Amino acid sequence: MFKNEDDFKKIVNRLNIDDKPNPGHRESLRRQMLYAFNETGEQHVPPVSSFHTLRSTIMKSPINKLAAAAAAIIITVIGIYYLIPDDSATVSLEVVPEQPATAGPELVALDIKLPKPMFVGTPQDVQVEYLEKPLGKPRPPFFAPVGTKNAAFGKPVTSTDEFPIIGKLEWITDGDKEGVDGSFVELGPFPQHVTIDLEAEHNIYAILFWHYHKEAVVYFDVVVQVADDPDFVTNVTTLFNNDIDNSLGLGVGKDMHYTETAEGKLIDAKGVKGRYVRLHSNGSTGSGVNHYIEVEVYGKAAK
Repeated sequence: MFKNEDDFKKIVNRLNIDDKPNPGHRESLRRQMLYAFNETGEQHVPPVSSFHTLRSTIMKSPINKLAAAAAAIIITVIGIYYLIPDDSATVSLEVVPEQPATAGPELVALDIKLPKPMFVGTPQDVQVEYLEKPLGKPRPPFFAPVGTKNAAFGKPVTSTDEFPIIGKLEWITDGDKEGVDGSFVELGPFPQHVTIDLEAEHNIYAILFWHYHKEAVVYFDVVVQVADDPDFVTNVTTLFNNDIDNSLGLGVGKDMHYTETAEGKLIDAKGVKGRYVRLHSNGSTGSGVNHYIEVEVYGKAAK
């Protein structure tokens, strides 16, 4: 495999071992490797066994962590040589320069304006199955590509309840996220949904919505979907689903129930493409009706 000791030294030198802060480890490591190599060569053991002997000899030596990492690289190179048949062509050990990673889109934290909290302290304990625990601290920033904005602001809203009990559907995208009277829409009982038309296909990175945060309540059968058409037939993607018993017939959900707060519920949409955003709900621990304060859809128009 190696014609002589000089050939092996050339291979070691080309690996450019960085073993700071003790340069003396470099020469020590090379001497140990040469010794192990010569020893296994004299024993005429099978290639795989020789490789393990060499590895064992090196890794048992008292070298620092950086030198150990270098040793691991060298062991791998030697292992490759051992696995090459005797009649194979010479393998070049030319070091390939590291290629720069492909640059992705620049990410920035979304500038989310939160409403004033309507209640202070720990929410009362509600008996809801599969309920996530409060984070206990502010939600961490959400990062999205530069230029991402709330594409839902001022966009048209439709609903299964065309005549809300309280409020108007356009309030859902008017930018008012406060929980006071005059800021929320109250839809009828039983399953209801609202649909927002972004009026163009978007790459959607996050969906943030508030049902009701005047009290600490939990809404049921919350499902968030994105689609290409208003009837939700084409390219439908479900981003969130806590309908654990399939009450809506959209599939059994695996997401957890959560308690409403002034932070709202933020869903990572992972850049999914779509024009229409639909949110389902089916009453809450507070009442059988459905509320919506605001829905924000953070995205960029698709090219």
